[in-house]
Parts: sequence; C-alpha cells; structure tokens
Amino acid sequence: MNRFKKSNAPRLTREEMIRQGRIVNVAQAALADLASVRTFLNTHHDGLGGRPIDLAVASDDGLAAAEAAIADEAAASRPGR
Repeated sequence: MNRFKKSNAPRLTREEMIRQGRIVNVAQAALADLASVRTFLNTHHDGLGGRPIDLAVASDDGLAAAEAAIADEAAASRPGR
C-alpha cells in the first residue's frame, strides 16, 4: 500500500532550487531565529509586492530584492535601532 500520493505540483528547476536554497541560507544567517525566517519568507512583503520566497525562486532580480529586504529587516531588528 502506497501511503504517499503523487503530487501534481510543478517541480522547481535546478536554478529555482539554487535560488530557494540561497534565500533560505541568507535569511537564516541574518535573522534571529527559525520562526523569524519562516515568517519573513512566507509573508507578503509590501515593499516587494509579494512573498520573498516566491520572488527569490522566480528570478535573479527577485532574489536580489529579497536579499536586500532581509538585510533591511535584520538592520531594523538590531539593538540600538
């Protein structure tokens, strides 16, 4: 008996997987904890016009924009700001 159903979801290309891994690593290095990483990457960001994870996976420009937003978020959350 097969317990897992085959997904009909589209698979990421190699380039998309690389961008996805990169944005997750950047977020983990910059943000305080895993909950902050998940929340930031999966929540609509008004400045980006979408979820950072979706934009980063979609294109190199989206990745760069999401990385910049992470840097801004990390800077804003540092003590003394």
